[in-house]
Amino acid sequence: MRRYGKHTDEDDIRSRPNRKGNRPRTHIRPKHEDAAEGLVLTVDRGRLTCLVDDRVVLAMKARELGRKAAVVGDRVAIVGDLSGRKDTLARIVRIEERTSVLRRTADDDDPYERVVVANADQLAVVTALADPEPRPRLIDRCLVAAFDGGLEPLLVLTKSDLAPADKLLELYGDLDIPYVVTSRAELDSGEAADRVREQLDGRITAFVGHSGVGKTTLVNALVPEERRRTTGHVNAVTGRGRHTTTSALALPLAGAGGWVIDTPGVRSFGLAHVDPSRVIHAFPDLEPGTEGCPRACGHDEPDCALDAWVAEGHADPARLYSLRRLLATRERTEGD
Repeated sequence: MRRYGKHTDEDDIRSRPNRKGNRPRTHIRPKHEDAAEGLVLTVDRGRLTCLVDDRVVLAMKARELGRKAAVVGDRVAIVGDLSGRKDTLARIVRIEERTSVLRRTADDDDPYERVVVANADQLAVVTALADPEPRPRLIDRCLVAAFDGGLEPLLVLTKSDLAPADKLLELYGDLDIPYVVTSRAELDSGEAADRVREQLDGRITAFVGHSGVGKTTLVNALVPEERRRTTGHVNAVTGRGRHTTTSALALPLAGAGGWVIDTPGVRSFGLAHVDPSRVIHAFPDLEPGTEGCPRACGHDEPDCALDAWVAEGHADPARLYSLRRLLATRERTEGD
């Protein structure tokens, strides 16, 4: 076997012929400047359903994107067959920069975060006032994820005919979060959908909630043309519903110019990815007070500067309590 030294001649190098006769590979990737713009509506086993102009196009992720995954709500660049005809498949070659992200982890010890929805304007946290009982810690975790990801929260409380909403709303009064309270009768008559729709006009809203709270029933009332299977069953022992929505789906809101994104029901909402320094951005009256905080302050420590900031009258003590309660949910389980 011939060994080459340090100083080899070009004639000494043996090149392998290209038997296929095509051009050799290159690391220079095309820019796809003529790619069409699309919106990801849903993802199913590697196939992405996208809206391109007024056509629904099935696409797959191009190899050059590597491990980067597109999710519902992503704006993407698509090339290939964009006709939307049956048995055609386009390619997603670029994922545009996201304006917001809703992330969660499987639990608080899981280092791998999952992006659930991209580019949503607000997060509608749907919870029942009874059957099943409300879980404030899960609501808190959803709010933290919204603040962390750049989404504005909205509380949607269902089944008010079974229990009053006052006690639960009192927990979130100092956060100034908009809310809608609905009953089953209002849901049946369409009145509930009309009041919720007022909060969704012209916006992209992701709906999240644990199973059995009526989330998908509400989505069906908002977008009757695209009805999804609902549960209607809550386990009498566990007080939890059965998952019926298995994948996130973006649906156009008729007449309001907005979008509704229905997400699968959740039983836990891990916050391992959340940085306290990002959650504070949702509290503009408290944020200036963090300038005197020690480095990497968790805002619940003895030397946190927010205590002095509130004592000096710059913010309401109830607001600081709300912030610390939300941040503390990262160390507690949802069932606490």
